Amino acid sequence: MYLGKNIQYLRKQKQITQEQLGERMGVSRQTVFRWEAGDAVPELDKLVALCELFSCKLDELVRERLPDDGSIYSEVVTRRVAPFTMARYVIVSPNPEDDVNGYMRRWAQQCGLLALHPDAMLIGWDFPFVSMEQQNRFGLRGYVAAYVLPEGFSTDVPGVVYEQQDEADYAVITVRDPFAAPFERIPKAYRRVLESLQANGFREKPREHVLSCFEHVYEKHGVTFMDVYVHAEGVNRADLFTSFS
Repeated sequence: MYLGKNIQYLRKQKQITQEQLGERMGVSRQTVFRWEAGDAVPELDKLVALCELFSCKLDELVRERLPDDGSIYSEVVTRRVAPFTMARYVIVSPNPEDDVNGYMRRWAQQCGLLALHPDAMLIGWDFPFVSMEQQNRFGLRGYVAAYVLPEGFSTDVPGVVYEQQDEADYAVITVRDPFAAPFERIPKAYRRVLESLQANGFREKPREHVLSCFEHVYEKHGVTFMDVYVHAEGVNRADLFTSFS
């Protein structure tokens, strides 16, 4: 049974101490220590409360080796993203991610972006302005794809909207092979980022010309990865900062 190690793993993923977990569960830090050491088993009501706190199923908590998730998700880090210009397009369809990514790649080839900058960064995010009727009756969803334009690149090729993104701080998590189970792994990545931010007292302050979140998919050594970015003001600037440059 992996219960003790799973509790310790999930607690650390949520970035809370044994004392903080004990306060939430109504027990002492010593009791949490005994749970994690395997010297005691939480009562049923505590197990249910742990599952609610960690957003997992009881069978997963008790029987599965949850630290295997470590091979799927990185730790949450902070990055400062330098300002950039993007060319974007939105599509509403039953399969908007593939449709809009394909559209943007064709545009990038037509305007010469990929010929000059084959590693140009393609990012994307959900388009929220889709009515419930469109979703439920027609199965439609919206997605936006955008190329981050390298400095000095310009084109007159139409078909996109140009926008400026200001410098901003983001909380970031990397997901390994996200499309192996996209409706599980990607939402879970967002939950982990948001839980990390909440545990550290951060909250989003929407800003004009700053994306609230976006995704970047890429391949490395034949493996697909996705970086999930969530805007977070007030991030500790002693943490890791990177830019698109």
